[in-house]
Amino acid sequence: MELSKKNISKTLEKISISGSDDNIVSSGAIKNIQVFGDQVDIDLSLSNPTLQARKKLEVDIMKIIHNEIYEKAKININTKIEKASNKISSQSKKISGVDSIIAVSSAKGGVGKSTLTINLAASLAKKGCKVGILDADIYGPSVPTMMDVEGYVPKSIKVNDQSKIEPIESYGVKIMSIGFFTKLDQAVVWRGPMASKALNQMIFDTNWGELDFLFLDLPPGTGDIHLSLVQSLPITGSIIVSTPQNVALADARRGIKMFQQESISVPILGLVENMAYFKTDDSEDKHYIFGEDGVKYLSKDLNINFLGEIPLIKSLREASDFGRPGSLQESTEVSEIFDNISKNVVEQLLKRNKELPPTKIVEITNLVGCSAVKK
Repeated sequence: MELSKKNISKTLEKISISGSDDNIVSSGAIKNIQVFGDQVDIDLSLSNPTLQARKKLEVDIMKIIHNEIYEKAKININTKIEKASNKISSQSKKISGVDSIIAVSSAKGGVGKSTLTINLAASLAKKGCKVGILDADIYGPSVPTMMDVEGYVPKSIKVNDQSKIEPIESYGVKIMSIGFFTKLDQAVVWRGPMASKALNQMIFDTNWGELDFLFLDLPPGTGDIHLSLVQSLPITGSIIVSTPQNVALADARRGIKMFQQESISVPILGLVENMAYFKTDDSEDKHYIFGEDGVKYLSKDLNINFLGEIPLIKSLREASDFGRPGSLQESTEVSEIFDNISKNVVEQLLKRNKELPPTKIVEITNLVGCSAVKK
């Protein structure tokens, strides 16, 4: 193939920019191509400032030209990094009508993030609050099952001449999850950018209406989904949940450090210890299966508020499996536990809004409209 500007431009259309569906030509990243004999000069403009992303793209460009056009071409790539601050700022916006956005997180899987999320949401809804849940675990959505709406499909509606998704409502809680759009046994095999794009659609294309609280049930880890959320939403605060064992606590520390990074700076409302202990039916003796008071010690060590503990209770597990939050049970140990934790969460949220100044992402909001936040 002839080493020409036209052939190079056509060939480079096969290369996509990381985090985008566009190729480097149609996106405008390629600003100029000049060919002088076997010398090729390419001017490249990127909004991703990371060295790794830049080097990978430059290597991909050289490889495809050498492999498909002329293997002895001398390629010089001049890369300019555009300032992306304005782009991120424009994406970081408040959801209209939503007062407080609370992320429930832990860097470790299987410690009870979804259990805590649905029970806090149901407990606050029971008190008269307007509550929503965004199931942000794209690869392992469990909220539909735990809220008894598995198999439901959200409807498309028109709001102010715009197409919106109507969230599924259960037990007075509005819910949006990727699980509504996939089959129960279907694996979501997506790269990070696709997952982040789907998440943004669920956030901003959902008709949330007026909410006092929107809970974000985050996936394990500290990856693309977490970064996408903190860059897209003014998260009011986060709750870290962990079991008391050392392995889980090590991951919890990483999750805490993620929110405390200067570039993220999301206030941590407190820590919750799940699977704290186990009691048999015929005894009040506590059996600390995963260790004793590990999360309490972590909260003291890091000077973070301790919101409460959740023991291993059979009825709580059964309630989740049957799709009814245990916190809805009247006058039971489970309902009292989540009533206390939800009260502590609201107290810390009010304290955070009163004492902390706004940051680049977090916006301070006033909580009104439900009995849980009445002083």
